Amino acid sequence: MAESMVGLKRTHRCTEVSSANVGEKVTVMGWVQKRRNLGALIFVDLRDRSGLLQILFDENVIGKEGFDKAYTLRNEFVIAVEGTVNKRSGAVNENLKTGDIEVIAESLRILSESETPPFPIEENIPTKEDIRLKYRCLDLRRPDIQSNIIMRSQVATLTRAFLANEGFLEIETPMLTKSTPEGARDYLVPSRVHPGKFYALPQSPQLFKQMLMCSGYDRYMQIARCFRDEDLRADRQPEFTQIDMELSFVDVDDVIDVNERLLAHLFKEVLNVDVQLPIQRMTWQEAMDRFGSDKPDLRFGMELHDVSELVKNCGFGVFTSALENGGSVRGINAKGQGSMPRKKIDALVDFAKGYGAKGLAYIAINEDGTYKSSFAKFMTDEEMDALVKALDGEKGDLLLFAADRNKIVWNVLGALRVELADKMGLLDKNDYKFLWVTEFPQFEWSDEEERWVAMHHPFTMPMDEDLDKLESDPGAVRAKAYDIVLNGTEIGGGSVRIHQADIQSRMFKALGLTEETANEKFGFLLDAFKYGVPPHAGLAYGLDRLVMLMAKRDSIRDVIAFPKVKDASCLLTNAPDVVDEKQLKELSIDIAKEETEEKSEEN
Repeated sequence: MAESMVGLKRTHRCTEVSSANVGEKVTVMGWVQKRRNLGALIFVDLRDRSGLLQILFDENVIGKEGFDKAYTLRNEFVIAVEGTVNKRSGAVNENLKTGDIEVIAESLRILSESETPPFPIEENIPTKEDIRLKYRCLDLRRPDIQSNIIMRSQVATLTRAFLANEGFLEIETPMLTKSTPEGARDYLVPSRVHPGKFYALPQSPQLFKQMLMCSGYDRYMQIARCFRDEDLRADRQPEFTQIDMELSFVDVDDVIDVNERLLAHLFKEVLNVDVQLPIQRMTWQEAMDRFGSDKPDLRFGMELHDVSELVKNCGFGVFTSALENGGSVRGINAKGQGSMPRKKIDALVDFAKGYGAKGLAYIAINEDGTYKSSFAKFMTDEEMDALVKALDGEKGDLLLFAADRNKIVWNVLGALRVELADKMGLLDKNDYKFLWVTEFPQFEWSDEEERWVAMHHPFTMPMDEDLDKLESDPGAVRAKAYDIVLNGTEIGGGSVRIHQADIQSRMFKALGLTEETANEKFGFLLDAFKYGVPPHAGLAYGLDRLVMLMAKRDSIRDVIAFPKVKDASCLLTNAPDVVDEKQLKELSIDIAKEETEEKSEEN
């Protein structure tokens, strides 16, 4: 029978009680983690968000009625206990913050009872994720998930305080806005007042934060909710959170400086990790050439080597045809993996095919210095030796080669080096390696649309020395864009924006957007730019990804209180769901029936 807490006031969270409180009266409240009945004594581990505290029920202290009530306690009952803090009579628990003390209960109230939970409320349980997400309310009680959510709150609070101290103003931007092109798919919201018209949920506050610069706010920040209707994976959700910022009268170095200091502050305060400043910088081209990725993981080597020159005249058609088609041949050295069984090498080949490779060529260097290779018969001994030398191959190494268009070779070997590093145990989650990647291409070619598209967005400023190539050679234009990368994950990105009307017009032309189309899509921003626009630049972090790495988790679902699953549904609330016919009518929406339903009606 649930009791009231009237007349009681909690004095401490569980782990706020310490040996300094010995002899004091305290009132603590929380959930029963475990009950141990030793006959004349009952021990209860009481849990709240701070941790565990041992409660001792002794019939001689609490009386028969209180002792009998303690006997009925089960896991997850919510209780309130008044008692006196005492040094533990039994062994000290070194693993607990409160391991040297206990509270001798003098009164007990059962505030609510609990059914047996579908899984134990403990750290690192093997329960399937879909069960945990269905009962997320219980899952969120688990100490490891709670520490993630608490860390997330701490990161947000520290960020706000740090940026406020740097002169940033926190300004909210609209959730209901206009659908614009050049990004992912929008989530649309139908308007009841304007039948047939739709708002879009923001993919980012991009256009609004640029308008805030036009409005003279100088330095803006927001912890902003963003929405993208795209296919999900471990570090993607349909709704996510950005630490968003924009600054006026700045260039690349100014944005990088304030953000390096922010990151150093967060990692010191939250994890007591010192981030060495300045953070290393690398151009996009160098990152691709050395690591096959624009978000390279620097915790290990295994860099790419371009061996195109060495094999251009060899007898191996896979290599030569890739070069004839304007591609390249590159390789990586998996140190010490030369004895990898053929089955595992085949698995790597299949992995590579998932990234666009037609296959992988390999050389395993035996301990006696001889080679075992998939393509040796097409090569001379000198060519094989040259390849091994180019990749610093030693006895016991495994050399892997990809040959194709540059983009595919980079993708394949970039993913393969991380896969191998994982298998080789080289990915230490306690090792935080930051990197700025700069000078991204302004455009990338879309085979699907048969035109150049903006690699970031249409308002990104080209590098000054490349402006003359906007019309003549768009593929060679570099952008004043920068990403901040941590351990192979892009945690943030931004750019200097275009503030001159003539450059913006040339940019739209390069993207194949007519003036009319540009005005239709971005007119409100372009109009704002007519009335004095300052040079400005910005950056946005994925808060979920940042906290995921700080908390050493593999999925952002572990750092979001109520995440969605892969098909963008919520197992807890069963969203999305059907809605009332009346609601649809008010919104002038008619749901198309499934084709199968229509056919069955015809029959």
